[in-house]
Amino acid sequence: MARIDDYVQARKIAVESLAKTDFIQLQQRAGFTKNSGATTMIVPFLNRVFRIELPSFEFKDSEDESKEVPIQEQVLILHYLKAEAFPTPTGRWVSYREIPGATFYYSAFLSRAVDPLKQVFGKNIQGLKKAAEKLRGKQSDTGDAAYEFYPFPKIPLMLTIWEGDDDFPPEANIVFDETIGAILSPEDIAWMSGMLVYRLMALSR
Repeated sequence: MARIDDYVQARKIAVESLAKTDFIQLQQRAGFTKNSGATTMIVPFLNRVFRIELPSFEFKDSEDESKEVPIQEQVLILHYLKAEAFPTPTGRWVSYREIPGATFYYSAFLSRAVDPLKQVFGKNIQGLKKAAEKLRGKQSDTGDAAYEFYPFPKIPLMLTIWEGDDDFPPEANIVFDETIGAILSPEDIAWMSGMLVYRLMALSR
């Protein structure tokens, strides 16, 4: 488990790298073209919108500046912006294990994202529907319930639930567009998936 000091260092490294870029071009490449600016970047993430001051990359909640922006989310967003390429999604879904280098982080992916998704929504499809609507999830016809989300403009993923009953336990799955490995590391993908699931859990209450 990463410590806060690790995130602080990861943030520092990412900011030092990003500070050398053309900010308007960076925003356009990352898919934030409608919010381009030379001194401020607007980044929607899940159900929050962050204002990022440039070139310091200081994060603030656009609705309430006193509200904390978790450093884990800051690092994830910075790593997304730092991607060497932003390929257009192809529409071909792959499992987490199919992402290059993901095998080492598979158990973390299960514990952070898939297991909580299954435990909370395996017998609460309506709760998932309620939360997914708040995050602009697009309904799919996979399983008993499935929703496609875009945590970032170039990163679609899909959550699927198969309801449990008296004979079978619930099942869950999370799949990704095959291009995701070119944008985020397997560790970041696991963190992002968990952030989405836990936000859905909070919004379902």
